[in-house]
Amino acid sequence: MTETPHLITEKAEFEALLERLGRAPRFAIDTEFSRENSYYPALGLVQIALDGEVSLVDPLAVDVRALAEVFRRDAEVIVHAGSQDLEIFEVRVGALPSRLFDTQLAGAFLGHGIASLGRLVQERLGISLEKGAQLSDWSRRPLPAAALQYAASDVAHLEALRDDLA
Repeated sequence: MTETPHLITEKAEFEALLERLGRAPRFAIDTEFSRENSYYPALGLVQIALDGEVSLVDPLAVDVRALAEVFRRDAEVIVHAGSQDLEIFEVRVGALPSRLFDTQLAGAFLGHGIASLGRLVQERLGISLEKGAQLSDWSRRPLPAAALQYAASDVAHLEALRDDLA
């Protein structure tokens, strides 16, 4: 992933993404957050992959509670190690996905142990993920290009990984 992914900061752009998600049979999702100095994690970014295209949603600019309607549909929501994401969705979105596929759990069932996303993507798909911006300050604006690229890589291969693991 060489070009900087698009960051959604406008309500109209987010509504267009929600409309696409509303018709999709599945999509991948991840979050970036910080837990320091707060009881609940502070959501800094929502990454969504749909049909190979990654969208980065700025939850400081748009109201992510609109994802609740998408979560209530029957679409399969693909995550990796999703327990913390689910906590964030419950608190910030007010809903949880009705159908979930967790690639970390699927990998564990197939003998990979509790593998990181980078390890599973490398072992199953032969792709190396860059993790240099993993500890970015997700509350900082504007987010640096390296942080956006890192965040996009967290969902970019989840659909393919899900298919491989299934």
